[in-house]
Amino acid sequence: MKSFTTILSAIDFSENSDYAFDYALTIASAFNSSLVVMHVIDNLVYAPGFDMPYTFIEDLDKEFYESAKKKMAIFCESRLTGIPNYTTTIETGTPYKQIILTAEKTAASLIVLGTHGRSGLDRVVFGSTAERVVRKAPCPVLTVPLHKEA
Repeated sequence: MKSFTTILSAIDFSENSDYAFDYALTIASAFNSSLVVMHVIDNLVYAPGFDMPYTFIEDLDKEFYESAKKKMAIFCESRLTGIPNYTTTIETGTPYKQIILTAEKTAASLIVLGTHGRSGLDRVVFGSTAERVVRKAPCPVLTVPLHKEA
């Protein structure tokens, strides 16, 4: 079996991604892999005809980025204390595209991400980031559903 040298863990600060991150951390420890922890700030979709001043959008983008940066710092402080071989990145864009681009840039040998398990109308409206990553990723992908105790 191939070794996992670099593991990309995409997190959205939800319970689902937190649970999946445990798997990324366990695999990274077992293979002595470097770990890339990433968060994607989803592009805002503006309705056609909805006029918004550019400066407002720019300020909003900065607020989203600063918020994500704080959340990432808290996440890493609580989950990665004593883990020396990790980096973080915060990207803006379409989540599945940014995950794939980051996997390519970092030469990831494994992507780990949680699934939200959407179905029906939610899936039609929001799509499945995990499904798109699985189909287009340059490396194996481990998708982890949130385990609920019965």
